[in-house]
Amino acid sequence: MTEMILHLVFLSIALLDAAVGYRPVIIIHGLFDGPKQFTNLASFISQTHPGTNVTTVDLYDDMASLKPLWDQVKGFKAAVGQMMENATDGVHLICFSQGGLVCRGVLATIPKHNVHSLIFLSSPLAGQYGDTSYFKYFFPKYIKTKIYHLCYTLFGQKISICNFWNDPHQRERYLKTNNYLALLNGEREHPNLTQWRKRFVSIKKLVLIGGPDDGVITPWQSSFYGFYDSNETVVEMKAEDWYLKDAFGLKTLDSRGDLVQCMFSGVHHTSWHLNYTVYKDCIEEWLT
Repeated sequence: MTEMILHLVFLSIALLDAAVGYRPVIIIHGLFDGPKQFTNLASFISQTHPGTNVTTVDLYDDMASLKPLWDQVKGFKAAVGQMMENATDGVHLICFSQGGLVCRGVLATIPKHNVHSLIFLSSPLAGQYGDTSYFKYFFPKYIKTKIYHLCYTLFGQKISICNFWNDPHQRERYLKTNNYLALLNGEREHPNLTQWRKRFVSIKKLVLIGGPDDGVITPWQSSFYGFYDSNETVVEMKAEDWYLKDAFGLKTLDSRGDLVQCMFSGVHHTSWHLNYTVYKDCIEEWLT
């Protein structure tokens, strides 16, 4: 009986240590989302990593997610920065869709971060160029080939979607007018690039998740830093200029063995954070 009690005590201690040992997880939602869309993902994490502090940041929800990304970065940076200060052993970031670009901005501009795993869940990391239900609903007269007339203006850059709209047929206009994605990916020189790169490569693990049946991110390879050339042929990540030149540190992370790509078929854009198999195969491992 005594041995059984001691065994249970040691087991309880081990479980408690495991629970305490998990780093906090911060989730940044995407376009037209909010915390309520991520209850399943938070539940998955709690099931496999009991005791984990999981927070989906409640800012710029729903229609407010259309606000310019630099404005959103300010708000998210204040919230995430406070959480980082309270997490002495660091945090994990899961960033969904547009939220991936918000996370890029936060990490670029926050003075010091302690992110271990940075997980981009179906994010348009190299930009967006394609007709989807998202854009047809809000821009019924400006779809695909015409949206640049709006996006590549001072007014257009006040809409989050335009901050990552990347028309491969309007390259010069994109580089001249885009004030967000082109800066983060080092496509345009700016005085902060070296510092931003240093902060990006200081993460411990970068995890990219996406797939061919996403239906929203276009091309879907944008989730893996691939994008169209002027002929709308997809150029894979390792052939992109920003990778070859290591403009913002992507090649460095890859060379270190700290870049993970998880391609998953059969998952629609709005289902990534609801799919337990995606979580088990692509996310769980990186939340220790």
